[in-house]
Amino acid sequence: METVVSGIRSTGKLHLGNYYGAVKNFIKMQEQYNCFFFIADYHSLTTHPTPENLHGNVKHVLVEYLAAGLDPEKCTLYVQSDVPEVTELYLYLNMNAYLGELERSTSFKDKVRSQPQNVNAGLLTYPVLMAADIILHHATKVPVGKDQEQHLEMARTFGNRFNNLYQTDYFKEPYAFNFSEQLVKIPGLDGKGKMGKSEGEMNAVYLSDSPEIIKKKVMKAVTDSGPTVENQEKPQEIQNLFDLMKVVSTEDTYQYFETAYNSCTIRYGDFKKQIAEDMILATADIRLKIEDIAKNTSLLHKVAILGAEKARESASKTIKEVREIIGFRPF
Repeated sequence: METVVSGIRSTGKLHLGNYYGAVKNFIKMQEQYNCFFFIADYHSLTTHPTPENLHGNVKHVLVEYLAAGLDPEKCTLYVQSDVPEVTELYLYLNMNAYLGELERSTSFKDKVRSQPQNVNAGLLTYPVLMAADIILHHATKVPVGKDQEQHLEMARTFGNRFNNLYQTDYFKEPYAFNFSEQLVKIPGLDGKGKMGKSEGEMNAVYLSDSPEIIKKKVMKAVTDSGPTVENQEKPQEIQNLFDLMKVVSTEDTYQYFETAYNSCTIRYGDFKKQIAEDMILATADIRLKIEDIAKNTSLLHKVAILGAEKARESASKTIKEVREIIGFRPF
C-alpha cells in the first residue's frame, strides 16, 4: 500500500474546515492506504502556547480525531512530539534549506505581516519541519489544502536535494492527494478567506460547538443588502455562505436558495437559518462522541502509546538509514 501522511496543528478545537477539508477524507484513506495522521504540536510552538494550552489542545484534537472516525487500529494516529526522530530529520534538512527560498514562502510572508512581533525561526523553517514530517515515513500521498501546496512543493525540493547531494534515490516525491476531484477549501463566516482558528472565534464552526453556538455564529455571518439584478454575480461574503451550504446541505436545498438569489427573492435570515440547521445535523453524531471520548482518559492514553510505537518503528528505520547515507559512523 502507498503511504499517506498528514497532520493538523494542535492550536485548538477542530472546525468544519478541518473536517470537510481533511478529516472526512482521512476516514476513507485509512481503509485503503498505509496512513500516518499526526497532531502537530511542534508546529504549534511558533505561536508560543502555555504548557496548559499545549496539552489541552493536543487532547482536543486527539479526542476529535477519534470522534470523527479515525481508527488507531487501521491507521497510525500519533502526537508529533512523541516521535523525536522528526526533529533529527528536520535538522538534517535545515542544513540544505536556503534562506532565500524560505523567505519566499507565501505562508511565511503572511505571518510576517500578521504577527510582526513574533517572526521566529520556527516560522521561517516551518516548511522544513513539514517536509520532515512527510518524508520521515516515505509518504507519496499528502492530503493538503490549496494553501499548503507550496509547502508540499518545498518538501519535494528538500527530498530531491538530499538525494542529489548524497547521490541516492532514498526519498520519494510526495504529491497532493484527495479523494475528491479538487482540493477542498472551506470558507469562514467573516466573508473573507478560509475557515480558521486564527481568524477569530466567530469565523469558525467547531465540531464540538453546541447547536445554540452554531446558530449564533451563522446568524452573525457577514452578508450584504441582497441582489438587485437577476443572476448577478455573488460578492465574496455571499459566495462563501453558498459554498458552506453546498457542503452541509442537500442539493435540493442548495438549488432552492440559488434560485431565490438569482431571482432576487432570497431572504438572508431564512438562508442562514437553514445553513445553521444543516450544520447542526451534520455534526450531531460527532458532537456526542466528543463528549464521551473526552472523559475516557484510559482510552486516550492507550491510543497515544500505540500511535507513538507504530510511528517510531517507521521513523527510527528512516533515521538509521539517513545517518548511514550522510556518513555518520559509530567508532
